Amino acid sequence: MAAAAAAADSPAPISADDEAKFGFQRPEMYKGSLANTVDPPYGRHVFLCFKGPESWTPKVEDADTEMLPKLLGAALKARKSEIPVKTRLTMCGGCNGIECSDGDVLIFPEMIKYKGLTESGVDSFVEDVLVNGKPWASGVPEALTGSHIFVCAHGSRDRRCGVCGPPLIEKLNEEIELRGLKDQVFVSPCSHIGGHKYAGNLIVFSPDSEGTITGHWYGYVTPDDVPEVLDQHIGQGKVIERLWRGQMGASAGEGQEADDQKLPNGKDHKKSRKHEESIVQEKKVVASGCCQGVNGFSCCKDESLDQSSASEEKEQKGKFSCWVGKWEQSEVLTAAAIVGAVATVAVAYSFYRRDQSTTAISSTLDEPGVGGWLLGSPKIEADNNRLYNINVWQQVWSGTKGK
Repeated sequence: MAAAAAAADSPAPISADDEAKFGFQRPEMYKGSLANTVDPPYGRHVFLCFKGPESWTPKVEDADTEMLPKLLGAALKARKSEIPVKTRLTMCGGCNGIECSDGDVLIFPEMIKYKGLTESGVDSFVEDVLVNGKPWASGVPEALTGSHIFVCAHGSRDRRCGVCGPPLIEKLNEEIELRGLKDQVFVSPCSHIGGHKYAGNLIVFSPDSEGTITGHWYGYVTPDDVPEVLDQHIGQGKVIERLWRGQMGASAGEGQEADDQKLPNGKDHKKSRKHEESIVQEKKVVASGCCQGVNGFSCCKDESLDQSSASEEKEQKGKFSCWVGKWEQSEVLTAAAIVGAVATVAVAYSFYRRDQSTTAISSTLDEPGVGGWLLGSPKIEADNNRLYNINVWQQVWSGTKGK
């Protein structure tokens, strides 16, 4: 029975025609932009172990002949508003390196497995584990370890995944064995995850430097890229930019607005819309020069920050100059007003003195023998000169103020 089941789920031979149309050499390969193509965003991935790719119908979660996937999919939809973490359901089969049977459930990022889910236990499983976030009353959670790679091989859903998936799985298992990682990295085929045109598609669930599980999606992956997936992503914790589609837990909107993704090695890195833009960004970094110190310290110079600082400094200087100009103008006008007021008082007072002097002189001149002497008096001449000077100064001030 086991041998028959394995034979039923073994991949069918791929013809040369199919390889040309749907394989890694197909015309559309590398034509699309990969970054931020994980849609809709989600925070938890549930894999139901159920048969294998050759047995899956195009929409296995909705097939009337596959009751367990259908019931679990229906329960997730019905309780969608009650499940606090947005959850995605995918089938997996033929697990390599871990014990799994039909009905086993793998949950990420929690990294736990429940054995033997049956049709009658679907509602209680969803209620306990997914809605309330507690252990399933009818099962015991088992901890998963290592890194897990799921490769889309759902050929009945899309021929491209059916052609590209099996060779990727074969190459992954081969390279894992060569590196002695059979007890650390586990590979499984999975059903449709979205983005057929990006086949080969795979998801890598691997712990980062702090032990947090992150699910990164890759597209346009070929067998030649497998060593890089194992050595760079899993081995070094570095995302492969040119193949990266997105990750579990990051919204597409956030990715499109800022393009900032937290990489497993704990460093921030900016994702480009297109591979060509990524190359341009790398060239800019190299041109600017950078030195890397210990403990994450970097003396890299960010030209955009310099330009921003210069712009802000220029703006502040402009504001200061404008403020000083306004202050000087205000002070000048105030001083002019004060001088004008003083001049007005002085002129009024001079007229008052002149009137008093004129009255006194007129009275004195009426006295016999006094008029001629007073007209030649130095005091009278001084008063007359003072009044003349004040009148001249007033005319000059009035002309200046009028301008």
